Amino acid sequence: MFITLEGGEGAGKSTQAALLADALCARGLAVLRTREPGGSPGSELLRGLLLGGTIDWSSRAETLLHFAARVEHVEKTIRPALAAGMWVVCDRFYDSTHAYQGFGQGADRDFIGSLTQLLGLVPDLTLVLDVPDAVGASRLRGRGGAADRYEKLDTAFHARVNAGFRAIAAAEPSRCQLVPAGGDIAAVHAAIMAAIDARK
Repeated sequence: MFITLEGGEGAGKSTQAALLADALCARGLAVLRTREPGGSPGSELLRGLLLGGTIDWSSRAETLLHFAARVEHVEKTIRPALAAGMWVVCDRFYDSTHAYQGFGQGADRDFIGSLTQLLGLVPDLTLVLDVPDAVGASRLRGRGGAADRYEKLDTAFHARVNAGFRAIAAAEPSRCQLVPAGGDIAAVHAAIMAAIDARK
């Protein structure tokens, strides 16, 4: 089973991915928790280039870098885990490129779609953590530490990203489950577990 968690900044994906992986392990399942960009040595290297903020990439180059990291992640980490019978819980996958680069930055969505098809791997379930724009912005401000180059972008960008995730979820209801994520951590986790149990 391949489960991805998606959503804009402040949705709490990393925390919820960890809670989900722990809950599945507690059920006796073999689970791999991973993330994007990243999840394999080469992909983590590309993560640094993408999030570091030192280069103003062209739209197409940025999209291709995300997919280069993703292909490496899929081939080196995700497919082997799935082949071994593990459940894979991934913090972000290709929907993030559609939302951030496509909806947020105006990259060619048909181009992103063609790369998605070439990838040849579709999640069994995508949990789209939907947080109100104001709540996400507040959580982002409260994080502390250095912001990455996407976190530094303006509120209009983040609003477009959030709208993009909602559009993606609406377009693919058989794969995507929209999960309200404006509440506390425990409530969001409970909604995630209910969504997974409903798909069994």
